[in-house]
Amino acid sequence: MPTGILLASRLHPGQWTLRAFVALMYAIMLCPLVFVVWLSFFKDAILYFPPSGYTLSWYLHAWENQAFVNGFIFSLQVASLSAFIGVGLGVLAALGIARYGFKAGKWVNTLLLSPLLMPGIVAGIAIYLFYLQAENILDEDIVGTFGGLVIAHVCLTIPWTVRLVSASMQGLDSSMEEAARNLGASGPKAFWRVILPILRPAIVAAALFSFIVSFENLELSLSLVGPGKTTLPIAIMQYLEFNLDPTIAAVSSVQILLLGIIMLITDRFVKLSQVV
Repeated sequence: MPTGILLASRLHPGQWTLRAFVALMYAIMLCPLVFVVWLSFFKDAILYFPPSGYTLSWYLHAWENQAFVNGFIFSLQVASLSAFIGVGLGVLAALGIARYGFKAGKWVNTLLLSPLLMPGIVAGIAIYLFYLQAENILDEDIVGTFGGLVIAHVCLTIPWTVRLVSASMQGLDSSMEEAARNLGASGPKAFWRVILPILRPAIVAAALFSFIVSFENLELSLSLVGPGKTTLPIAIMQYLEFNLDPTIAAVSSVQILLLGIIMLITDRFVKLSQVV
């Protein structure tokens, strides 16, 4: 076929319209991120356009702010532990719902996914009131403790695991496990050697999203943190109460970079597009 005819077929108006629409959607999604990163290099403390120059001093200022450093470390600890516990419990729940059908399975699944539908500020207040009641009964401090915050964040991480692992198990061929059992493998060994490797992409994706959701959470954590135990999003909010310089843009740019690196590394070993 002549080259001109091939080129004309490639320039079909419908395809160009679709590509232009996709490009526009990507631009709309990426524009806020690009703008935040660009803003972090502005030289002026008072933001206006066009900027008088560019500088890296705001990144140094953010690094020297102890509230941001402590908040980052604390958020990292909470998110890592919450993701680890949430993924473990979520995998067990998803396996129980998918493999052992029972009458209340749909209700349990809806209950586990309900945190995705509930506004974060409402969930935070509800957990805060529950903790107050528990403190009166147990005579132990829960609000403002590391453990109390982790338990609350676990409630955020479980739904992601249940959703992703359940979706992967729907397309799972049960004959593979049966074949392993017929070849002499015990139930736990067949699960560990056959089922778990198949579910690995979903589990890794669940751990990734659970970590990000916990690390970036503000609404739920707002009423549960205590003195000296402030997460990074809350530290950013407190800084914004009295300052409007590009320091926050610098902190946000570092978060975007770190989370982007985590997603790229994860996608290198587990293709997220297969499970998301």
